[in-house]
Amino acid sequence: MTLELFAHPFSSYCQKALIAFYENEVPFTYRMLEDAGVGEELASLWPMKRFPILRDDSRVVLEASVVIEYLELHHPGPVKLIPADPDLVLEARMLDRFFDNYVMTPQGKFVHDALRPPESRDPYGVEDARKMLDTSYAWLDQRMQGRSWAVGETFSLADCAAAPSLFYADWTYRIPAHFSHLLAYRARLLQRPSFARAVEEARRFRHYFPLGAPDRD
Repeated sequence: MTLELFAHPFSSYCQKALIAFYENEVPFTYRMLEDAGVGEELASLWPMKRFPILRDDSRVVLEASVVIEYLELHHPGPVKLIPADPDLVLEARMLDRFFDNYVMTPQGKFVHDALRPPESRDPYGVEDARKMLDTSYAWLDQRMQGRSWAVGETFSLADCAAAPSLFYADWTYRIPAHFSHLLAYRARLLQRPSFARAVEEARRFRHYFPLGAPDRD
């Protein structure tokens, strides 16, 4: 049975999983959530209704990071997104969690707050998110000095997480110009063919971005 990915092109976490598919040209059926009936089917597979999720025959795989590891284990290709070195595996997983928790989560706070009615907004929470991104940007800029990719010398799970995280975070709360190492890394990620494809597929949905998608990227 063909792999089925329940996803939406404009979702950051879906893009994270899509990068892994595109890196190794893994064939799959795209169950796009805007198509009729797909949302209901997703809810029947996963009551939380969060995406992406992967269905491989009778097995349902949740969470983008796990989808990437599942592909590496059961549908491997020439690009190894999980390093062979055990220490680098731990580092890749650590950076994967960093990008999800300390870049994408605070970025999402800005977006979710903008979607709320004005009387229900949370300026205190948004300010906390701003401070977290300030700290994350500074830490990442220092880390990326002299590096091409987040872990080791090759593109990995950590970079799959970094690409959409930094893409949307810079739209939401711009990375300062003096963080040149981080900005150069973001640019490299956008030039990676797998992520460039995901960005292009999502282009027609940019009007959904509640903060106003910038006229760049």
